[in-house]
Formats: sequence, C-alpha cells, structure tokens
Amino acid sequence: MPSETLWEIATAEVEKRGSNGSEGNGVETGEKSVFFIGSKNGGKTTIILRCLDRDEPPKPTLALEYTYGRRAKGHNIPKDIAHFWELGGGTSLLDLISVPITSDTLRTFSIVLVLDLSKPNDLWPTMENLLQATKLHVDKVMMKLGKKNAKAVSEMRQKIWSNMQKDHPDCELIDPFPIPLVIIGSKYDIFQDFDSEKRKVICKTLRFVAHYYGASLMFTSKSEALLLKIRGVINQLAFGIDKSKSTCVDQNKPLFVTAGLDSLSQIGSPPVPDNDFGKLHAHSPMELWKKVYEKLFPPKSINTLKDVKDPARDPQYAESEVDEMRIQKDQELEQYKRSSSKSWKQIELDS
Repeated sequence: MPSETLWEIATAEVEKRGSNGSEGNGVETGEKSVFFIGSKNGGKTTIILRCLDRDEPPKPTLALEYTYGRRAKGHNIPKDIAHFWELGGGTSLLDLISVPITSDTLRTFSIVLVLDLSKPNDLWPTMENLLQATKLHVDKVMMKLGKKNAKAVSEMRQKIWSNMQKDHPDCELIDPFPIPLVIIGSKYDIFQDFDSEKRKVICKTLRFVAHYYGASLMFTSKSEALLLKIRGVINQLAFGIDKSKSTCVDQNKPLFVTAGLDSLSQIGSPPVPDNDFGKLHAHSPMELWKKVYEKLFPPKSINTLKDVKDPARDPQYAESEVDEMRIQKDQELEQYKRSSSKSWKQIELDS
C-alpha cells in the first residue's frame, strides 16, 4: 500500500485539530487560525515573526507554510493556541487556499490580506484575485457546514455584522466578508514618499474596499511603533484580545481604521475629474472604484502578472546547486534530441 504524501498528512492533521477544537455547538474554543495571504515579498512572514516575538530573519515562503503560537490565560489554565498559515507566491498558488480552510476550522478562522503599497500597479489585481478566490472557497465551506450545523453558520453571519452599528447608514450598501478580514498595507516607508495625489487615490480606494467588506485597514512598515499596532490587531484575531477603537484616516499618516468605524460619506466619491466621470461605465460601486484606480495605476501586462505554473522556474524557489544540475540535464537532453534527430534523418536517407 503506497505511503501518504506530505499534503495528505498535513490535511489530515488540520482536520484533526479542527474536530478536536470544537464540539459542533457553535461555541468558540481556545484555538484560532489566522491565514496570511497577499503580495509576493510583501512582508507577511515579517509580520508573523513579530507577532510571535521571534527574532530571526524572514525566509521566502515555500507554497503554504504553517506555524503556531501559544498564550497563557492564567494560572493552571490551558494556553490558547493560534495557528498561523501563510500562502506564498502572491496569486500563483490560489488552489492551496482550500488546505487550511475547512468546515471544522472555519468558525475560528480569520484572513489577513497584506498588500505591498510600494507597487500600486499590482495592488488591485493582487487584492481582487486573492479575495475572490478566498471568498469563493469560504462560501462553499459555509454551505457545506450549514447542512450539518445551520446554527453555527447563522452565528458566524451575526458576528460579522456585529462590527457595524445597527443604525449605520451603509448597512444596505456593503457586503461584509463571510469571516473576519484585516487588510494591511505594507512598506509604508516607501509609500509615504509618493506624490500626494497618488497617495490620496490609494488611501481612499483601500478605505472603500475595507469598508465594503467590513474589514479593518492599517498601514505598516519596519517602524517598531507601527509593528506594535499591527501585533495588537493580529493578537485580537489569534487570541481574542480586545481590539483597538482608534482611527486615523489622514492620508499623510499611516491609516488605521477598525472594522465598522468608517463610512462611505467620510470616504467620499472616487477621485475622478468631473469631465471623466460620465465616461466610466460600471455595474457596481466596486467596479467603479476599480476603473478609477486602474486609470491612474494600470495593471501590468497579462504576461508579467501571469501565474507561475512551474515552481521550478519561479525565482522564489531558487537553489543554486539544484538549478545548475537542472541546466546541465536540460543541455544533455537537448544534445540527445539533436543527435537522435540526426540519426533518424540518416536512417530515412539510407532507406
């Protein structure tokens, strides 16, 4: 009988943890999961290490990586456990989103989307592809869970809407993400040197997207003060610590907006000249903001954003010794093909 693959073992372990962590009654346990997705080389690993107080240099993420953290509740009380998952490769490995998100883990799951502010032309397609793929999978898992435990799904939906005030004027205009979502803009130290108009468009766009999805939004960099604020937000997702109620929407400072505390009236309309507004045809507010954003920051060509299907050719996984051997073998293969071709042509001439 063939042995199990590494992915089969990992998937079984995730399902085991999920089943052991809940009894199917919708009650949260001492285990939570936080899934980091986002821009390639955007700083996801750095944020995780900072949250776990690990003083070590970040390494490139290989596909899907897992680590965990513990936090003591009190004397003689079992420690809370936080499971941290990280998806590497930007948008090139979307199929792996389904590995950590299961019907057993969904009720204690959160998403952290890290976007590289220093690359505004890649920001929208990265955000759109990752959020759409994640939401599609979460919706499928919720539907599956709802057939077995409708009460749990109902409680999840109520919890998401609880971040919004009952009399909030935007309740009919937004569509909260099905599970807790935090959007982090990284590399603010580079972003703060951008032209004022560009910073305005990026800030307003991200505020709209975060508010529409009922998400928290914040900017960070290598600054210790900003990393501490991010750590507090992640600890709230991972260990249930009280979340901050502070807000900063000044485009000249790092944004920090807790879910439910922004509004469409404060964000304002998309920053587009009046003479161009009538030329933009959109079927939804999200599509309108996309068109306005991409007018100033057109996405790179399809070729440059094309998903890397062959990991052996992805520079993220470069290994000098292995790559040198691969080149040598490729050269030997090409030589074999040429010699074989000459041999067949000689046979045809002889015949």
